[in-house]
Amino acid sequence: MDLKISASSMPLTSRMGIAPISGTSQATSAQVGGFSGALKSALSSVSQTQNEATRLQREVQLENPKVSLEETMVAIQKAQIGFQATLHVRNRMVQAYTDIMNMQV
Repeated sequence: MDLKISASSMPLTSRMGIAPISGTSQATSAQVGGFSGALKSALSSVSQTQNEATRLQREVQLENPKVSLEETMVAIQKAQIGFQATLHVRNRMVQAYTDIMNMQV
């Protein structure tokens, strides 16, 4: 039995990596800080992923038997994908800023 989950069948919050709010008094950093809070949270997450990949890479180089090469390679790929996504967002933001600045008032 093949079970495939499409992006449209998942809730928006899980597709964006944001945990849903469990109560009315709690809020995520993206909702409190708006766009800047979401951006800071995303940059922090990418930074943590890169730091973890670097740590695992160092452990593999030191031949730590508790760290597998496969785990390290997956962490490195996650860090690369996160960085590329961040770079694309930055490029889009710079392009949007340039477009707005070139508009005539």
